[in-house]
Amino acid sequence: MDPTMLTACPVCDALHRDQEVPPHRTARCARCGTVLAAPRSGAMTRITMLAATALILMIAAVLFPFLELSAQGLSQRASVLDAVLAFSTGLMAPLSLAVAFLIVLLPAARYLAILYALAPMALGWHPARHAIAAFRWAERIKPWAMAEIFIIGVAVALVKVAGLARVELGPAFWAFAALVVVTIIKDNYICRPTVWKTLEERSRS
Repeated sequence: MDPTMLTACPVCDALHRDQEVPPHRTARCARCGTVLAAPRSGAMTRITMLAATALILMIAAVLFPFLELSAQGLSQRASVLDAVLAFSTGLMAPLSLAVAFLIVLLPAARYLAILYALAPMALGWHPARHAIAAFRWAERIKPWAMAEIFIIGVAVALVKVAGLARVELGPAFWAFAALVVVTIIKDNYICRPTVWKTLEERSRS
């Protein structure tokens, strides 16, 4: 049998015939039950729109006020950018760079890479040059794009700070919360085997 007509389960490496799966149907591994393909009609368009929405929300989350603390007549408003710059000197500079890199730069770069790889196909065009490499890079940095970890950490911190000062959530907080929801929906909507197959087929045509 031609090896190009086979696909391996990413979990248990069981080999299966590489067949077309109708939209809204699911192909699972016969050995361990892992989902091998779950194509959906209009998936490229939806993924592209969600990635663009996430990128816009990321810009809003960085630029707008994140929260305001008030205690004993004093008030302090801060954005995510202010939090990054607050530790940009001295021994805390590496922490500042890590926050900027993992919470802002990597997620934004991942959204841009997904848009670069999939947006032309969503419009019915051929994939952009190096689209396969861009999507592969976006998948590799996924574990390091930690915007959702940041919002969980902020929620825990707010619980502790709320007893010491009055906390008002700014528009950037809600933009970040919406960003996490959109990112989760986008990642769950991507059928990676289908995306890879589509990229390879359209790159050859």
